[in-house]
Amino acid sequence: LAYRDKDLGITYAREATTLRVWSPEAERVTVRLYRAGLGGEAFDTQQMAKTHDGGWSLTLKGDQKGVFYTIQVRVGAKDYAEVPDPYTKIVGANGRRGMIADLGAAVPKGWTTDKGPVLAHQTDAILYEIHVRDASVAGNSGISNRGKYLGLIERGTQNPSGLPTGLDHIKALGVTHVHLLPTYDFYTVDETKPDSTQYNWGYDPFNYMTPEGSYSSNPYDGTVRVREFREMVQGFHRAGLGVVLDIVLNHTMFGAQSHLNQTVPNYYYRFKADGSWSNASGCGNETASERPMFREYMLDCLTMWVRDYHVDGFRFDLMGIHDIETMNYLATELRKIRPDLIMYGEGWTSGDSPLPVEKRAVKASAWQLNGIAAFSDDMRDGAKGSVFDAKDRGFVSGKVGMTESIKFGIVAATKHPQVKYANVNYSKSPWAAEPYHCINYVSCHDNHTLWDRLANSNPTDSESDRIKMHTLAESMVLTSQGTPFLLAGTEFLRTKQGVENSFESSDLINEMDWSRLTQYPQVNAYLSGLTAMRRKHPAFRMPTTAMIAQHLVFIEGLPEGIVAYQLNDNANGDKWRQIVVIFNANKAAVSVGIPDGKWKVVAEDGVANQKGIRKLTGNMVSVPPISTSILVR
Repeated sequence: LAYRDKDLGITYAREATTLRVWSPEAERVTVRLYRAGLGGEAFDTQQMAKTHDGGWSLTLKGDQKGVFYTIQVRVGAKDYAEVPDPYTKIVGANGRRGMIADLGAAVPKGWTTDKGPVLAHQTDAILYEIHVRDASVAGNSGISNRGKYLGLIERGTQNPSGLPTGLDHIKALGVTHVHLLPTYDFYTVDETKPDSTQYNWGYDPFNYMTPEGSYSSNPYDGTVRVREFREMVQGFHRAGLGVVLDIVLNHTMFGAQSHLNQTVPNYYYRFKADGSWSNASGCGNETASERPMFREYMLDCLTMWVRDYHVDGFRFDLMGIHDIETMNYLATELRKIRPDLIMYGEGWTSGDSPLPVEKRAVKASAWQLNGIAAFSDDMRDGAKGSVFDAKDRGFVSGKVGMTESIKFGIVAATKHPQVKYANVNYSKSPWAAEPYHCINYVSCHDNHTLWDRLANSNPTDSESDRIKMHTLAESMVLTSQGTPFLLAGTEFLRTKQGVENSFESSDLINEMDWSRLTQYPQVNAYLSGLTAMRRKHPAFRMPTTAMIAQHLVFIEGLPEGIVAYQLNDNANGDKWRQIVVIFNANKAAVSVGIPDGKWKVVAEDGVANQKGIRKLTGNMVSVPPISTSILVR
């Protein structure tokens, strides 16, 4: 039984407020009104009236602004818990009660004209994954609003050496979009104890349709988090950066006790044949995207973030738990609002699911997805080694046999006549129909940072060599086709002190140590040079598979540890007629044959400058050890 109207949740006006809830099995729905978001007794209790399609409604006359509320559903003889309704958009501290207020009034000045950057193609994006707290909480960040939404958009902040930090640094780095780890209201951080030692990534959803309160200056007044989240988005937009939200719709913090399940018992989740909770998320439950009202809930949630918060894209956690039909429905409907909306996700599950494999939005099905990309673990592990073995090496760290996996990443997992798919580490055939289906990366919040990984896999190598391995890996990400993705701080060799999954570690482990900008300026300069080159030169971001197959030619017959290719004939309208890119993972310089002629070297030995580093004439180039060389003409 699906509810056909788009009016669930609170509709506020000064004259009256109406609450609408969908709970088709309910025999009674009770609403309780409170003066505060936590504590105290209800000052009023009212019963909702049944409407249509399993809906319930209650109108409260007069101005109810600032009143908090809960609903309680009775099914059979059982009274379920008091919870905010799933469509609650404003909550009090710790998200236990909804708050009645005017969402449209909690806006910063100039909000109506706020817009994010517009992309011609998803492959034009350079994504930068950041955690609100990590970016600004360190004492050497120079940021005042440490650990808060507003801290992310402070301008003029510097580390102790006077180097730009925070937003000024991110803008200078040259990325196009910040990808924010979960910022909806999550469970594990107690918002009433902002100064206590507590930390989480936020993959424990509590209220999907309202921002997390611990990142706001006042979690008790639900309108503050709304306004400050909007200020943050506006601040990024004014700096020319887009905002992508990490959204975790595949599971909730709780199963039976979740707000969804307390409202419509056993509807929003999948169950095994024996009636037990299915757990493809590894978090105790998994949602059922194929069910009509959860599919609509997903759409309503994402639509709200696009319309009410002006976000520019979404990253879907464990996207393989969702079904292909739903993901394509979301893409179609959301792009009616924002045609260039960025969408990508993890193309896998954490465990098995009752959803048939052929219906899952996994990496192997990416070609069926409507402009939605998947992360390439082929390129990731090909470059640095398997994430399941911290000692394993990859192409950059000296492992042989990784050549085809790297080539697979370079062509963005598309079909290319020179890739030997049988030799690719994971995928034995192309899974991207077009390059926009592929996100290339070598590290993210999960698992070790790239720098910590290299310390594990190559402990006897010098720091100098490990820096070269690190920059080689990131240069492969930034010059490959598809969409590149960087972990915040990788540009200054970010470390988490060897902690692999730091989701509940301390700030000392997770914070971005801005002093490392002073310690490793050459790495930051190099990656900034590569992002500038990628943004200026469309040959590195061809929008179609056919174009890649036509213009990208691998140089064959090279020794182990060398991957090289040409971008020919002004690829994708590039002003450079021909580009040669060479990756040398060997600890010795290697000479590589190139087309005879006059060349300009624009990247070499950890330096990138599209205006040119030196000139070269002839048909051979010597590529320094563990480095990338890029030549153009």
